[in-house]
Amino acid sequence: MLQTARAQTQTTLEFGIYRDGDNNLDTSQAVTLRQALESSRRDPRIEFTVEDTTSAGTGELRTDAFTLRNGGVGEANIEPAHDMASEQNLARFVARTLDDAERSGAKETWIELTDHGAGDGGGLEADSTKHIMRMPQIAQAIADGVKLHAQEHPEDTGRTVDGVVANQCLMASLGFADALSHAGVKYLAASPETMVSPGVPSNVAEAIADASGRPHAMADALVHDVMDQRYGPGYEQWSPAAAFDVLDVRRSKIHTVERAVKTFNDAVAAHEHDRAAVSAIRADARSVDGMVRFPQAKPSMPWHADRPAIALYDAIAKDSRLDDTLRQDAIEAENAVGSLVLAHAETRSFAPFGGSDYTDAVGPTVHFPVTARQIDPWAPRVSETQNRFFNETDAAAAEGVVA
Repeated sequence: MLQTARAQTQTTLEFGIYRDGDNNLDTSQAVTLRQALESSRRDPRIEFTVEDTTSAGTGELRTDAFTLRNGGVGEANIEPAHDMASEQNLARFVARTLDDAERSGAKETWIELTDHGAGDGGGLEADSTKHIMRMPQIAQAIADGVKLHAQEHPEDTGRTVDGVVANQCLMASLGFADALSHAGVKYLAASPETMVSPGVPSNVAEAIADASGRPHAMADALVHDVMDQRYGPGYEQWSPAAAFDVLDVRRSKIHTVERAVKTFNDAVAAHEHDRAAVSAIRADARSVDGMVRFPQAKPSMPWHADRPAIALYDAIAKDSRLDDTLRQDAIEAENAVGSLVLAHAETRSFAPFGGSDYTDAVGPTVHFPVTARQIDPWAPRVSETQNRFFNETDAAAAEGVVA
């Protein structure tokens, strides 16, 4: 029966949308579900698995779970509001999406996380529970969901989450890429900067389905769809992102980045007693603006220390004041990070953010503070340093020198 169903449906992509409307984005980001319905009508190869926590204009939260296919809505389960910032809830959703992927015979499974994001600090912020899901827990929940599906469906143990779309701010970071890689995810589509809701259009699922098995073509089309999207009427239109990337986060790629960044961080730490070198490194880092580049950004916001990694390492590599070993280590780190970027686009002047320049915002960010205030200003509630990548790359040793 399963083989017959696969032959009939010929599904290419199961695309899960996990939308947390338990906050001020409920109304604006609901647009993504209408987009998904339209995409399912245009492309019968795509099925959407949706979990949507929303007030739907009623003032009372609820959670709707349903599928979208061929322009129609499958049977919906309407329940009291789920805690969308719960690791266990996300794991169950991932498992359900994989269950649907097996049923539909999908070749690939992607999930989209739709809500506020805080980069390495986490995301999926829920007002009613007054917390967000920390970044390591997001990745762990995805891994747990894959395991749950395999336990309940031993005939389908090879199925995983192939890619994650972060329809959230600041999630194109080395920390998140590393965490997802350890969870078995192959691709991350995300912005290194803040985004403007509704954010990523759901038609990116069509780009993924169209180029299934061709990563570079998929990534190019996905980034194009995001950066060309416009919301709003007439002259008031805005685009959702100042910059957007698709990253290859397979373990072999990320392992190379881990080693290269650790070598660089250790080289920085070795200059602890060289005042001239420390001053030069700090100046190079300051020359690369951190994220949250808009006029309303407060100095206390932690993401000012989240600098585009490629631009940061490039600035240090080109600094003739530094010794050749450190500069070569910076080049190796730059090249390793650059190898993750399948596709990228950025804007020289992003109108919604006061016309801020993002031309160096290529690829993922790395947490590289240059003052003590930037190390982890909102910890313990929000921490950008309590993660595997930070620890594995000796980041604390490097920041102890330059910050």
